[in-house]
Amino acid sequence: MSSDDENYPEWSRRRRFPLDKDPFFGDIDRIFREMEKRMEEEFREFTQKVPKDYIKERKLPDGSTVKEFGPFVYGYSMKIGPDGKPEIREFGNIKKSLKGPEVKEEREPLVDVVETDSEIRVVVELPGVEKTDIKLHGTEDSLEISVDTPQYKYYKEVTLPAKVKVKEAKSSYKNGVLEVILPRTEAKKPKGEQIDIN
Repeated sequence: MSSDDENYPEWSRRRRFPLDKDPFFGDIDRIFREMEKRMEEEFREFTQKVPKDYIKERKLPDGSTVKEFGPFVYGYSMKIGPDGKPEIREFGNIKKSLKGPEVKEEREPLVDVVETDSEIRVVVELPGVEKTDIKLHGTEDSLEISVDTPQYKYYKEVTLPAKVKVKEAKSSYKNGVLEVILPRTEAKKPKGEQIDIN
């Protein structure tokens, strides 16, 4: 066994088979080992950046302790915008940075903005919270959504695609989904002119 093999767990060393002596399979095995090593290093670096609130120690039946990390949430939603280009929206509490992934205390919820001629509708997924936990703050061109409870922390500032009348906004919350309807300050005029049919 080479000294390089000692850096890997027993289950990883056991998966070797006679074909690993073959140059082709040897290269594949080397690539997988490099990937495993890189993933372990990334995980080690990532766990050093995790806020203390996301690390919990749990006692096992044999008396030893184990560290548990989380919750970590990351996802994305993609749709085709009105200009025909894909729009990708990320959500969760893991954000990209120049130093690698960072865990934020607040989770960014999944938000969908739907624009019509007369209003802008903002739909936000906020599972697990009560209506009274949600704080909304609006301006004529943005909407700020936040939740700050011991169990759940959400935050998102949404830039609206048009100016709105905040004082006339209506909102509802049902089954973990918040919907905010904001009337536009000026109705969107349809492009072109109507042509009558004789």
